[in-house]
Amino acid sequence: MSGDGIRLLAPDGTRVAHPDYASQAGPDELRALYRDMAIARRVDAEGVTLQRQGELALWPSLLGQEAAQTGSVRALRDGDHVFPSYREHAVALGRGVDPLALMRLFRGVDHGSWDPDAHGFHLYTLVIGSQTLHATGYACGMARDGADAAVMVYFGDGATSQGDVAEAFNFAAVYDAPIVFFCQNNQWAISEPNERQTRVPLHQRAQGFGFPGVRVDGNDVLAVREVTRAALDHARSGHGPFLVEAFTYRMGAHTTSDDPSRYRNAAEVENWRAKDPLLRLERLLRNEDAADDAFFAETARAGEELAGRVRDGVRAMGSPAPRELFDHVYAEAHSGVDRERAAFAAYQATFAEKG
Repeated sequence: MSGDGIRLLAPDGTRVAHPDYASQAGPDELRALYRDMAIARRVDAEGVTLQRQGELALWPSLLGQEAAQTGSVRALRDGDHVFPSYREHAVALGRGVDPLALMRLFRGVDHGSWDPDAHGFHLYTLVIGSQTLHATGYACGMARDGADAAVMVYFGDGATSQGDVAEAFNFAAVYDAPIVFFCQNNQWAISEPNERQTRVPLHQRAQGFGFPGVRVDGNDVLAVREVTRAALDHARSGHGPFLVEAFTYRMGAHTTSDDPSRYRNAAEVENWRAKDPLLRLERLLRNEDAADDAFFAETARAGEELAGRVRDGVRAMGSPAPRELFDHVYAEAHSGVDRERAAFAAYQATFAEKG
């Protein structure tokens, strides 16, 4: 195992043997994994561009983390549930969420308009680390219902410094919750590097709470899929939680409001660029004659087509009516909200009268 974690695919595109994990992915699977990563990268790039053009308020890029997200979402079953943070765009696509639903959130049109139950993919969480508690509670509920399924919750290395995550680890361990904690360690919690966050590798924290944890090369989509699949099987089998630390790198800014050139050097970025997850899988595909130039051109065309639909869809979005603020506060009608809505409507009416 390299310092980057469990690896099945080297940066030069050659397969690596491992005593505990193996990938039998054939040409069709390899092409599907590449396509998912490439399209997610293109949608993500469109999100950055739209924000720069003033169409979105903010966009957190996933650039560099495509293998961690695509590999892990490919390990899930239909009945499993995912609790994301706010950067899991490739996971959302993998669970069938329309990318325009993600854009609406970052445009400020709504707070997330997809159906969590239909997709097994819950709403984005911008509060750092709190989703680990939500996911743990949901996993405990699934276990009580006797569901043959597991929960996976995504968070970053910075979130591990939050008390919510420690509480979730402890609660999940004590109650043997069927949950996989998936940490995308992209090396930076905004501007704070790993050495300012922890003294031990993050996956080792699981030991202190009484459950297993492993580090996987987060830029190796094959290793991520196999490690996550094993972790989910562990959780579904009643053995309790599992921590996966995907050791990867955030190639872009934390969000479009951040300037990473102020706190990290170009040499570090270039070092990780050589480990690019898409380039790594492309090399494998070409080494094994599993894909040709026509496949890569078609994949690029599909990405451009989806990006165009997203671009047009964002620009066509209308602004929500002010009174929609009171919709969907509760699942059912609530007298307190009704009174507040009426008071707000009366307040708005005073402007019309003065005009």
